[in-house]
Amino acid sequence: MKISDVIADMILDMFDDETPTVQIQRNDLAAKLGCVPSQINYVITSRFTPEQGYRIESRRGGGGCIMITRASKDDSIVSLINSIGNSIEEKTAKSYVYNLNYQGLVSDKAGQMMMAVISDNNFKGLPNEIKDTIRANQFKQMLLAYID
Repeated sequence: MKISDVIADMILDMFDDETPTVQIQRNDLAAKLGCVPSQINYVITSRFTPEQGYRIESRRGGGGCIMITRASKDDSIVSLINSIGNSIEEKTAKSYVYNLNYQGLVSDKAGQMMMAVISDNNFKGLPNEIKDTIRANQFKQMLLAYID
């Protein structure tokens, strides 16, 4: 398992149903995992983004910390819908579905169905820009249907 995965899993394990915000001491976490603090930064900026349902706040001075707040399921999905735009490539859409499932925002079955719908196999013979526009519309509709 890559160090990035270990860091992400450790941060995710800090969350529970009653704790929507975790506080991380970057240097302490890096020392515990035997990595450099910049690896912690990389994981936070790449895996805990607003599109993935997180808000990051950095507090400096006096042994500063990083606060990671997890949005509600519905807020995360709405944020993702708003970030998609008018078109989306298959690879990007699939990474969003993977992240939604990884975070427990969509079930395994729903994730599999979303992957099937956004697959390039459904758009054979269409120009790329049309594929990506249709895929974005379908993906947004699936996400809207998943909101409680």
